[in-house]
Amino acid sequence: MKDVFQLKDIEKIAPKEKGITSMSVKEILQSLVDDGMVDTDRIGTSNYFWAFPSKALHARKRKLEELESQFAESSQKKEALQKSIEKSKIGREDTAERAALIEELAALRQKKEQLKAEIDKYRECDPDVIEEMRQTNKIAKEAANRWTDNIFSIKSWAKRKFGFEESRIDKSFGIPEDLDYID
Repeated sequence: MKDVFQLKDIEKIAPKEKGITSMSVKEILQSLVDDGMVDTDRIGTSNYFWAFPSKALHARKRKLEELESQFAESSQKKEALQKSIEKSKIGREDTAERAALIEELAALRQKKEQLKAEIDKYRECDPDVIEEMRQTNKIAKEAANRWTDNIFSIKSWAKRKFGFEESRIDKSFGIPEDLDYID
């Protein structure tokens, strides 16, 4: 189409020439505008629609150029990768010596894993691990004594404030009778 139309013109022409129901013309036209196949512009209070054949041709040419550029780039990448593969294969030919070295590497890796497992087995005797455990125990002991002190403080406060007996407080809150600081 080389002319410019208004919506009402298209609603009259489309059913006659293309067999489109006049009710769906507006939806189809909006779809074409969204796809960039038809241009639209508002001038005053009217909307005008047009589509020039040269625009579609230019769009196809641009897309073709873009695809050709991507194809060329991909071809260069493929060539570079092929060269890299060929370069990597040099010195990796399957020889008896290479097979022996690969077998030796696998054996050494397996031995490494066995030695790691043995080290983990004796880890509890490691001086660093023992020292770390001592530090962790010291921190836990300090925390337990701090909470024991907090419990004694609250019990003392409750006895003074409310006049409760110590045995009643212990029983109400599930505090063991032999609760004491850790030495």
